[in-house]
Amino acid sequence: MKKFFKIFALVILGALLGFSGKYLIDSNSKSPITFTTEKAFKTSIEEKTVATGKVIPEEEVEIKPQVSGIIEKIFVKEGDFIKTGDLIAKVKVVPNEQSLNSARGRVQNARIALDNSQQEYNRNKALFDKGVISTQDFQNIKLRYNQAEQEVRNAANDLQIIRQGSTGGAQAITNVRASVSGTVLEIPVEEGDQVIQSNNFNDGTTVASIADLDKMIFEGKVDEAEVSKLKIGMPLKVSLGAIRDKEFEAKLKFVAPKGTEEQGAVQFKIEGEVYLDDSYFIRAGYSANAAMILGTKDNVLAIKEALLQFDEENGDPFVEIKTGDQEFEKREIRIGLSDGINVEITSGITEEDEIKVWNKTEPIKRDAENKNN
Repeated sequence: MKKFFKIFALVILGALLGFSGKYLIDSNSKSPITFTTEKAFKTSIEEKTVATGKVIPEEEVEIKPQVSGIIEKIFVKEGDFIKTGDLIAKVKVVPNEQSLNSARGRVQNARIALDNSQQEYNRNKALFDKGVISTQDFQNIKLRYNQAEQEVRNAANDLQIIRQGSTGGAQAITNVRASVSGTVLEIPVEEGDQVIQSNNFNDGTTVASIADLDKMIFEGKVDEAEVSKLKIGMPLKVSLGAIRDKEFEAKLKFVAPKGTEEQGAVQFKIEGEVYLDDSYFIRAGYSANAAMILGTKDNVLAIKEALLQFDEENGDPFVEIKTGDQEFEKREIRIGLSDGINVEITSGITEEDEIKVWNKTEPIKRDAENKNN
């Protein structure tokens, strides 16, 4: 009898363990998150890209001295509007000793040659007057004499230019004047600074930078993935970091044929002509963003971009469609334009399909914290 009760107790215990195990397995197999669903909808989508850059003058001219020397006086300041020919600065010429010595030697050689030519001319003129030599021979001698005189004048002028900066004036000072009209953007030199003229081996010292601030362009860069969608003449919306709540109309006028690699990505330079508003004063170098509309579609089927998932193997997009209570199946789709929030669906689902919100997270329970508070 006792053996019977032992067997009966073991059977009951086994049944209880079986039911509890099944309950634990079923409860553990259920997802701790309850997923919600959303449906596709009809909307209009604009695909945009934004290029970062700055606003700069269309043309900026650097004024450089015609001779080397020292800045004696500056007559303008940054921000002044000047016209073509206005005096910017005066440069006191400091001649190069090597060039000065060479010029002096050239003058001496020219004078020696002139003395020799003059003696030859005087001797042959007497012979010509007596009819001893022909007219042709005398004309050749006279030509060499005239050339020797001209060489002396040229050498003397070169020496004066090296000493004084010009063939006029008694003082060794030359003027630096504006070659264009515009606003003085920068004066990188000060009175007393030494400057050098532009030559084959040096760009020369910039005395002032001048630009017309009424003609500004946007200069920025776009990624290689989007540069093929750009077209010359397409409209831009330029917003400046220094001027809030204001957009300036612009037009794309240049896309670089060659890109440059920056931090592993290839970027292409673009330029856009900015249409200014007289109510605002735009300074050169303002940071700016240019928005470009790459494509527009109206009344298309779309979903929120957050609902998209991508296959780990081939990268193809897909969504999960509801088939039952918290049951979903994978559905491959094709996508079109995207504005960063909504994405166009070209095939794969309909407006009736319920799409899983796959990235929903379960709120963290803070009962213990609430009790402590």
